[in-house]
Amino acid sequence: MSKSVIIIPSRLASTRLLNKPLIKINNKSLIMHVYEKAVKSKVGEVFVATCDEQIALEVKKNKGNFIMTNISHKNGTERVCEASKKLKLEQDDYVINVQGDEPMINSYDIKNLNDISKLNNLDMSTLAFDIQNIKDLKNKNIVKVITENKISSSIISKALTFKRKIQNIDSDNIYHHCGVYLYKASILEKLVNFNQTINEKIENLEQLRALDNRIIINVILADHFSVGIDTLEDLNQFTKLINNIK
Repeated sequence: MSKSVIIIPSRLASTRLLNKPLIKINNKSLIMHVYEKAVKSKVGEVFVATCDEQIALEVKKNKGNFIMTNISHKNGTERVCEASKKLKLEQDDYVINVQGDEPMINSYDIKNLNDISKLNNLDMSTLAFDIQNIKDLKNKNIVKVITENKISSSIISKALTFKRKIQNIDSDNIYHHCGVYLYKASILEKLVNFNQTINEKIENLEQLRALDNRIIINVILADHFSVGIDTLEDLNQFTKLINNIK
C-alpha cells in the first residue's frame, strides 16, 4: 500500500524578510510552526528539505526531521523532489509539499487533501479557498485557480488554469489558490524534468508547467483559510491572529 510523506522546502534566501524561516513568533520559529502543523495532520513522516545548516540545526534542536539538499535548486519543487529521492520512495507513494512560510495551514486540510487524493488515486492535487473579496481577483499577489466545476471539501474538480489577475469574470468557479501540493512520487519526478513553459513564464506560476504538459491538477476546497508570510505586514497579522489580538 502506498504511503504519504510531507516535505517542507525551506531556505534562508528571502529578499523581503531576512532569515524568514528562523523568525521567532511566540518563541517558536516560523519553520517549526509549519512543521508542527504538518506533524499534527498525522498523514505520515514529516521532513524539512533545506540547503541551509541554520535551518537544519533549528529543526534538529526541536527534535524534527530534515534532509540536506543542493543549494542550486531553482524552486521548492526541485528541492522536494531531491528529498523524496533520498527517502527512496516507491513510484506510487505520495509526497505532500507544504510551503515553509505557511504557518496558518490547517492540519485537517492537509489530512483531507491526502485522504481524498488516495481514495481517488489522484496523480496531483492541491487546495483552494473561496474568494474573500472581489478585489482579490485583481490582486496579483493572490493566485487564483479556475476549476472545471464547483468544488467542496469532499468534491474535487480539475484545474483549468491559474492566474495572478482576473480582469473579466467569465466563470463561477474561481478560487483563491493555496500553495500546498500533493503528487505521486512518479509525477513529481516527471514534473521537475519538464522545461519551463511560456504560460509559466508569463504568469510566474510554476504549476502551469504541469497543466501545459497535460498533468491533471485536481482541486479540493479547504475548510480553513491560510496565507503565506512574505512581508512584515503578513508576519504582524499572523502574530495578532495567534494571540487573538484585534
